[in-house]
Amino acid sequence: MAAKAETKAKVSGAKSRTLWGDAFKRLRKNKLAVIAVVWIIFVILVAVTADLWAQQWLGSPTASDTTQLATTSLLPPSPEHPFGTDLNGRDILVRVIYGARVSLTVGVVATSISTVIGLVMGALAAFYGGIWDTIIMRLADVFLAFPYVLFVVAMIAALGNGLMNVFIAIGILGWPSIARVFRSAILTVKENDYVDAARAMGASDFRIIVRHIFPNSVASIVVYATMNIGSAILTESSLSFLGLGVTPPTPTWGSMIQAGQSYLQTAPWMMIMPGLAILTTVLAFTLLGDGLRDALDVKMKDA
Repeated sequence: MAAKAETKAKVSGAKSRTLWGDAFKRLRKNKLAVIAVVWIIFVILVAVTADLWAQQWLGSPTASDTTQLATTSLLPPSPEHPFGTDLNGRDILVRVIYGARVSLTVGVVATSISTVIGLVMGALAAFYGGIWDTIIMRLADVFLAFPYVLFVVAMIAALGNGLMNVFIAIGILGWPSIARVFRSAILTVKENDYVDAARAMGASDFRIIVRHIFPNSVASIVVYATMNIGSAILTESSLSFLGLGVTPPTPTWGSMIQAGQSYLQTAPWMMIMPGLAILTTVLAFTLLGDGLRDALDVKMKDA
């Protein structure tokens, strides 16, 4: 009886295991991915709660006191100003914090736009094939034929500066690679027996895609979208560095680096601090995506 109970418990435990549950367990064992998650959560919390404390402690991220420039301009890092001050006497730490809002918003929103478009296009191309597949994949080739950053710069130049236009430019131009990844995942999944069974039972194409194909193909998209957030942050920083991103005086990491490049020898903290913010945040999303890729790999699932 004891042996049967033990066997029944093992079978019940095996049945309760899921892909996402096993992936979470493996992700927790990846130290770099855990550190990346902690850093991303920290940056998000600091950026979201900045209005409650940052300006009271560090001053305004945009306004400057012109009467005090002689004593506040280009101060090196100190306990009062941990990241130093810029040419206008503004605290660089508070500007980095508010710049994180722009970068994270662009990363998440632009990636969401490109992911939604990529999922729809990839699903149409893979599920229906034929002329749909040819048209969508050739359209993707046209987008991929142009250098990505130059394409974004050209679209921003046409649309004009502004946060909303940055969302549109980065989001629209990022869909082809996601569509290709999703198309490949669907082509693998759609040949399985449970898809044929659902079709034989009279399920509509929309139901088959949403209930059967998408849940079994989404793992690769989660990984790619996570890494894509870091790429979107880099693209936004590049646009801001070129003066094509968010309109000043709103602080962004790219515009802060651009403003500090003339003072690299005399006030290097003006470039180093926002540069470190970009480096650590983008690296965190890359490490998290890499960890998710390993965690969601079904080949690594414990026997």
